[in-house]
Amino acid sequence: MKILFLILFFFVSFNINAFPVPKDKKATFDIIRKNKIIGSVETNFSEQDNDLIIDTTINIKVKVLFISAYKFFQQYKEIWRNGEFIEFEGYTDFEDEREYFIEGKDIDDKFIATGMDGEIIVDKNIIPLNYWNKEILVQDKIFDTQKGIIRQIDIKKLGKEEIKINNTKLLTDKYLLNASKNPKDIGPFPEYTIWYAENGELIKFQFKNWKDKKIIITQRSDWGE
Repeated sequence: MKILFLILFFFVSFNINAFPVPKDKKATFDIIRKNKIIGSVETNFSEQDNDLIIDTTINIKVKVLFISAYKFFQQYKEIWRNGEFIEFEGYTDFEDEREYFIEGKDIDDKFIATGMDGEIIVDKNIIPLNYWNKEILVQDKIFDTQKGIIRQIDIKKLGKEEIKINNTKLLTDKYLLNASKNPKDIGPFPEYTIWYAENGELIKFQFKNWKDKKIIITQRSDWGE
């Protein structure tokens, strides 16, 4: 079940002028394994002056015979100003007692962050590995918000595909995403399949658990409401 933490890379980054924000300023997702909902993601959006503030909570609980077999929790905040990612603050609690407190901020024309490997200093134009922001599809390096490290990524476009979400059929753009592995990762970084609505909103993504080969799906629970 440890691979489930990788779902955390996906969520939400927006340019206040360019990226779609849900009409009620909230997006919710179900996390599904073996046709059962094992967790949820809730993201709320607020604006303050020229800043877009994005607060996300991810909560996973898996029970086997009514006994807790897996738990995961993450809560984080992104701040975007005038279309630029400028600040990040997050906390992640893994099932194996690992905890990460991640902070990052634009300082003196650089993005300076602390995380799993200590302090990193990178180009201020780095953006977080949050799948909602389709801008990740044209990046080669990305800020991993779970561990506070930089990963190389590779994207392949698969074309259009019609999928069904909440009894609604919609045409989507489909992609594959792969990212580099860090020596401290538990297991390989999986290949993700990602679907976006034509308006740019993230609809669904999935990957295969490297340990039990089960597919983990994360999809919009509020789409069409």
